[in-house]
Amino acid sequence: MHSISKFTLVTLLLLSMTTMMSNVAIVTTVPHLKDYFSCEPNIEFLSRLMITFPSLAIALLAPFLGHLIFRFGKKNAAILGLFFFALFGSTGLYLDDISWLLASRFLFGIAVAVLMIVSTSFVGDYFSGEERHKFMGRQSAFSAVGGVIFVFGGGILADIDWRYAFGIYLIGLFLIPLSIKFLQESKREEALDEESLNNRLFGIYILAFILMLFFYILPTQIPFLIINHFGASSTLAGAIISTAFVANAFGALAFAKLKKKLSHPAIFLLSMSIIALGFILIGFVDDVRLFFLTSPVMGFGGGLAMTNVVAWMLSRAHYTKRVKSSGYLTSAIFLGQFSSPILFHPFVSYFGVRDFFIFVGVVLALSVVIALLRKKILA
Repeated sequence: MHSISKFTLVTLLLLSMTTMMSNVAIVTTVPHLKDYFSCEPNIEFLSRLMITFPSLAIALLAPFLGHLIFRFGKKNAAILGLFFFALFGSTGLYLDDISWLLASRFLFGIAVAVLMIVSTSFVGDYFSGEERHKFMGRQSAFSAVGGVIFVFGGGILADIDWRYAFGIYLIGLFLIPLSIKFLQESKREEALDEESLNNRLFGIYILAFILMLFFYILPTQIPFLIINHFGASSTLAGAIISTAFVANAFGALAFAKLKKKLSHPAIFLLSMSIIALGFILIGFVDDVRLFFLTSPVMGFGGGLAMTNVVAWMLSRAHYTKRVKSSGYLTSAIFLGQFSSPILFHPFVSYFGVRDFFIFVGVVLALSVVIALLRKKILA
C-alpha cells in the first residue's frame, strides 16, 4: 500500500458507499408508491423505474462525464457530485408528482455517475497489483455493509412514511468536508506492464452489462415478491435484502484470495454460476423466512462478480486513460441496471415473480455451461 493517510482511506470507502446507496436506499419504498399514486396509469411499472431511472442517466452520460472529469479534476468532481447527490436524491421528501420524481432521479443519476467514476479512478491512482485487489475487496465489502444499513434503515422509514427513506441521501452533504480535506489528485505514474498495454476493454464492458442485467433483478423484483406475494412488511423486506448485502461483502472480500488461483474470466463464470443458483433457490421459497438463506447466495455471487469486473478493467486500462475507461465501465454497469426491469417485465408478467426467478436461474446456468463448452468467454 502506498503512503496514504487513514483519513484518505476512509474517505475513499465512504465515496464508494454512496454509489452503492444510489438505488438500494429506496427499494423497500417502491412497492408503497402503488398505493400513493393509485390513480396513475402503469404505476407498478413506473415505480420500478424509480430504482433504475438513475441508471439511465448514468448509462447515457458516464462516457462523456469521464472526459469532463479528466479535465475538471477528480477532487473537484467529487465535491460537486456529493452536493448534487444530496440535492436530487432527497427530492422524494417533498415532490408530489411521479413525473417530477422520475426527472429528479435522472438528475440524481448524473451525480452518482460522477462519484462512481471518481471513486474507481482514485483506487487505480492510489493502488496497484495485489494491493489494489485487497483494497477493492475491502471497498466492496464496506459498500455492502453500507447497503445493509441503508436498505434496512430505508425499510423501517418506509413503514413509517414512504417519503422518509429519501432523507438518507442527505449523507452526501456530510462527506463534502472530508473530500475537501483528504482527497488529492494523484501525480503518480505507474510503470507499464503487459496488462496495462492490453486495452481490449470492450469485452469487459459487455460482461459488466450482462452481470448487472441479471443481478439487478434482485433489488427490482424481490421486494414485490416479499411484500406483495408473501404479505411481508417493508421492514422485513429490508432485512432480507440486507442479508444479501452482507453476503455481497463476503463475496467481495473473497476476490483477492481467488484471484491468486484463478483468472478474471474463470472468476466471472464462477460468480455467475453462484448467482444462477441463488435465482433458483429464491424461486422455490415457500416460507418468507427462507429468504434469509437464499438471498445471500445471490449477494455473494454479485459481490465477487462486481469486484472482479472492476479489477479486470483497471488491470487493462492505461493510467492516462483510467478516468475515461472508468466512465465507459460505469456506463455499461448502469445500462444493465436500467435495462433489467424493462427487458424482464414481459417475463415477470408471463411467469409471475416467483416462477420468473426459477426461469432466469435455469437460463443463466445453461448460459454458463455453454460458455464453458464453447470457451467463448473473453480471455
